[in-house]
Parts: sequence; structure tokens; C-alpha cells
Amino acid sequence: MAYQALYRQWRPEDFTQVVGQTGIVTTLRNQVEMGRIAHAYLLCGSRGTGKTSIAKIMSRAINCLEPDHGNPCGHCANCAALLQGDSLDVMEIDAASETGVDSIRELRDSVQYPPQQCKYKVYIIDEVHMLSTSAANALLKTLEEPPGYVVFILATTEPQRLLPTVLSRCQRFDFSRLSVELIVERLRAVVDSLEKEASDGDLRRIALAAEG
Repeated sequence: MAYQALYRQWRPEDFTQVVGQTGIVTTLRNQVEMGRIAHAYLLCGSRGTGKTSIAKIMSRAINCLEPDHGNPCGHCANCAALLQGDSLDVMEIDAASETGVDSIRELRDSVQYPPQQCKYKVYIIDEVHMLSTSAANALLKTLEEPPGYVVFILATTEPQRLLPTVLSRCQRFDFSRLSVELIVERLRAVVDSLEKEASDGDLRRIALAAEG
């Protein structure tokens, strides 16, 4: 089996596995359960606080065929396809490497086509603050009046760099850094699952170095 980075091996697959961010998780689960899905979300916070993980979970939750109190079931056809990356209805864009307006124009064109299998077509745009001004303006046009089947989930470490007009069209969630205690607890679970040994002091030093 090819090597897989630890953060990918232990990335949470549903809301119950997310460490910290309790308020954000509760709000999103309630929205899914009540069927009140916003057309655009903005996830802000330091690197490593769970923005991309929650974006992926949310994309599955709103498309899950058998949701459990707003949580994706993980085993229905839609969840399985999204977990395996086999669905064309959820697209991930790294704005750090695709900063140009052409990429956003292609996105804008694809928005016009309804989802093939899922209920919602989801666009996850990571590091959205890296888009050029022209690309951000092109994105704004799509954010203003997207089709009802489209959901945008934008993630950024620097929300202050986004256009105010983009900010105003998103439901914003600010992620907090994790406490040392939460990080130690998660590290202990990983170590135990791998049947390895590590002292509490070692784990605490790692947690302190992580800076949240």
C-alpha cells in the first residue's frame, strides 16, 4: 500500500470525529437536519484547525441518503462515492495553484449543469484568498445568484484579503485553535490505535509545538 500522510489517515470522516469546533459542528448539523442549507459558506482559521475536513464532511452530509441527525451515514451510495472520490458532484479547487480567472470561468460554466447523482453540486475552494482580483470578481458573479443545487464552501487562513462583497455573500464560521488537552487526547487515541507507546509528557510536548 502506498504511503499516506498521518493527517490523511486520521482525517475525521463525520462530524462526531471532529476535535473541537463544537459550535460550528452543532450549527452545521442542525442546518443539514432542518434542510436549511446556505448557498455559500466561508470557513476561516489557522492551518490545521479542521476547515478542509469539515468542508468534506459537509459535502457528504448534505448529499447523504440516510443522514443521522445531520451526520453523514458513511455507507449509502452517495457517501461511498464521495469518500472514494468517485463523484463528479463535489469538486475541490486549490486556489493557491489555480489563481487565474480562467479556472473560475470554467467553474462558472460548470455551475449551469445540475448534479449527476447527488442532490447538491458542491465546490470546495481552499485558500480562496489566493485568487487574483479578476478571478475573485468572476467568483462573485457566481456567488450572487447560484442555482439552487449549488453549494460553495470556501476556506481561508486570511479572510481579511477577501473582497468585502464576497464576504457578504457567505455564511462565515471562524475556527479556533485547539487546546493542548484536546490535541493530547487525539494523539493518545492515534498512538493507542497504532499499538505504539508514548509518554504523556512526549505527547504534551508535541501538542505544545503544534501551536493549536
